[in-house]
Amino acid sequence: MKNLLTILSANPVIPVMVIEQLQHALPLAEALAEGGLTTLEITMRTNNALEALTQIKQHFPHMHVGAGTVLNAEHLQSAHNAGADFLVSPGFTAELLSAAIQKSVNLLPGASTPAEAMQLLDMGFLYQKFFPAEAAGGVAMLKAIAGPMPHIKFCPTGGISQTSAKDYLALNNVVCVGGSWMLNSSDIKNENWQKIKQLAQQARSLK
Repeated sequence: MKNLLTILSANPVIPVMVIEQLQHALPLAEALAEGGLTTLEITMRTNNALEALTQIKQHFPHMHVGAGTVLNAEHLQSAHNAGADFLVSPGFTAELLSAAIQKSVNLLPGASTPAEAMQLLDMGFLYQKFFPAEAAGGVAMLKAIAGPMPHIKFCPTGGISQTSAKDYLALNNVVCVGGSWMLNSSDIKNENWQKIKQLAQQARSLK
């Protein structure tokens, strides 16, 4: 299994993808990859998510493809079976953490407070999703957490734009950010893959 740090540090930005139409999965992944973003998160919010994940992994085996919005052990198992390289959760439960540890999968659990970050650290999770980043205090909160817990590394996600991403990526405790600003729904609907590729290139150059 790929190392989680290797996955997270491959690109400065992880595109957070919502696949509404299955036929968009492969061209969308291709546009992002051509733009230099080879680590992707597919949220499990649609019925197409797992099939899209499997197709992308089969067609682009060099890409790091993760499953997002993993809320329980059942989600974790389904995403793992579909071929996910890593799993992302907006928060955590004891059941979810236990399942991840038992199955030795790459889980990026969510934390929004120092207390939650400490709980995850106590369970051995050095890499965490800071969510919802902007609503939970943004850059200022991560700077504060870095003081007593500098060894925890975060992937902030939630409300981040290309402009604010630079501020997050400048922090020592941020390894990458998650974002969807390069995935405008109208561009996807109109199959404007060139536009998405250009936005991906801009995101890739952030760090």
